[in-house]
Amino acid sequence: MNKDLDRIQSIVSEKRVKLHVFKPTQRKIWTVVGKGQEHWIDPDSNYCSCPGFYFGKLIGKTICYHLESAHLARHQNQVEEIVFSDDEFSDFLSGLIDDL
Repeated sequence: MNKDLDRIQSIVSEKRVKLHVFKPTQRKIWTVVGKGQEHWIDPDSNYCSCPGFYFGKLIGKTICYHLESAHLARHQNQVEEIVFSDDEFSDFLSGLIDDL
């Protein structure tokens, strides 16, 4: 458990929780940069694209350390917000899906 807490604090302090905002529509995509990978998350629905989240769900876990990091980053106002044009949305989403 201590290992996860250290990971979470590191992610938050390094501002690796990202909120990608597309303007002018205000569409939002959340990501967390983990161990060399970026994972798509939905902190409001408690979803993460990481394998740990999927396999954790199979054994009854409700959250992974990426989601815990996002919740803490939001609480501490440590989210990095990155603004894009709506024209970039399709390419961004395609890149994110390719990484899954």
